[in-house]
Amino acid sequence: MPTISMFYGILIRMFFKDIDKHNLPHIHAEYQGEVAVYSIFDGKLLAGAIPLQKEKLVVAWIEIHKDDLFADWELAVNGKTPFKIKGLDQ
Repeated sequence: MPTISMFYGILIRMFFKDIDKHNLPHIHAEYQGEVAVYSIFDGKLLAGAIPLQKEKLVVAWIEIHKDDLFADWELAVNGKTPFKIKGLDQ
């Protein structure tokens, strides 16, 4: 599962061919061992949890980079390596 971004201690990952469990474009955000899954469409929490302050950052980052995330999703579901996306702290 490639890490596509990192900011403020949060790792953003996207699995290859990860369409079975959540069945829609999504990312995995990890912070200090906790993992949450968010929809790329609207930033909705699909599973798991991270601290609320970090969740707000992730949701804002998704909104800013939505087009890049959808492009990366297409790559990942086709088994190709997604591109890195700038974090909020860059």
